[in-house]
Amino acid sequence: MKKFAALKTAISLPLAVLAAAFMIFINETSFQQSTKAVSNMEKAQQTRSAITGLVSQVLNAETGQRGYLLTGDTRYLEPYRVAVVDITENLNVLQQIFVSQPPLIGDFDTLSRHVSRKMAEMDLSVRMRKQGNDDGWKFVLTTDVGKEEMEAIRNQSDKLSASSIQQIEQGQAQVRKALQLSRIGIATTALVGLLAFYMYLMQNKALLVSGQREQETLERERDLLEKQVRERTASLAELATHLQNVREDERGHLARELHDELGALLTAAKLDVARLKSRLAGNLPEASERLEHLTSTLNTGIALKRRIVEDLRPSSLSHLGLVASLEILAREFEERSGLSITTDLEIVELGGAAQLTVYRLVQESLTNIAKYADATRVEISVHNFDNFIMVDVKDNGKGFKLESIGPGSHGLAGMRHRVEAAGGKLTVASAANRGTQVGAILPKSH
Repeated sequence: MKKFAALKTAISLPLAVLAAAFMIFINETSFQQSTKAVSNMEKAQQTRSAITGLVSQVLNAETGQRGYLLTGDTRYLEPYRVAVVDITENLNVLQQIFVSQPPLIGDFDTLSRHVSRKMAEMDLSVRMRKQGNDDGWKFVLTTDVGKEEMEAIRNQSDKLSASSIQQIEQGQAQVRKALQLSRIGIATTALVGLLAFYMYLMQNKALLVSGQREQETLERERDLLEKQVRERTASLAELATHLQNVREDERGHLARELHDELGALLTAAKLDVARLKSRLAGNLPEASERLEHLTSTLNTGIALKRRIVEDLRPSSLSHLGLVASLEILAREFEERSGLSITTDLEIVELGGAAQLTVYRLVQESLTNIAKYADATRVEISVHNFDNFIMVDVKDNGKGFKLESIGPGSHGLAGMRHRVEAAGGKLTVASAANRGTQVGAILPKSH
């Protein structure tokens, strides 16, 4: 018995030491991974902010340039010069950032080239305006060079921003992995500690009090770690909500920019074409015909701009309310897609954020139906109850198996998170060849 007790003593002590070392290793590994992931997420967010700032500065420079060209007022050159300086500084900052990211340096070089070309185009028109070469700067202004470069800048900035978002998502996944590793390590350590405690208890009853204290300490640590896990999970949920709000704010900002800047440019171009048409009427039939075609093209561009702005941030929500906005969305989508859409919408009282949640839910559902459902008919309904509202979007498409929804289904995941962030619940019902129904229940106050 003494030999057996000595053997248990020889085993239990190294076992306890091994458990402690294992817990320290797991905690340190999780801490290092989480710290690295948070650092990468912060860097990615800074990169995304710098890219957004660069696009905004280019737009500011273009605004000052266009203001000077159209009015001749040199006061517009001051914001233009300031924006040019800011663009140069921002490009230098981004150059330092992307030097350490070889896979993205090519995309950044492409963005830098487009920015340089855009700045060269604006500088050329400004110099010709200063020199009194009206025909030259007007010709430059009417070409699509600046528009094409601006579109290329937006595309490249969107691509780089998407890479930053991907890095943020990878960081979030790494944090979740580190938390999972911590929980596994803690559970394993707790089991090993209990085993060592049991062996000590069998060896000497006098260690009972010490063992009880050790168990209480382990429970406190477990509760503390579980609390930390809950807090970090809540923090990640808040981060996801924040990113979603940032996306909506960016979409609203882009919608305002398109409405104010691009709308003004298209309208000004249309007025110039109308003025030229009136002067050439009856003199040059071929030129009049081309101007008529250009007017039609500008009208199409204005309509496209209006549709894009409405998709980014529906102004009808604030001016007409939720029901009217959903009616407009349904009618416009019906015209574009050829689907037959019926609506059953009751007047509801919701805050601005909740209205936007309902609007995005219906918009995303219609987009998914057009992409995947092969449907011919869609029903949209909003019903009002005492303390909550119910939203349903139902189609007669081919449906799908719910168990086939994987982690890559970001559309449904995004809808679910948006609804849950508003205090509601999202449900999806579908079966093969029996259509799909996306429903949500949202409280009136949250």
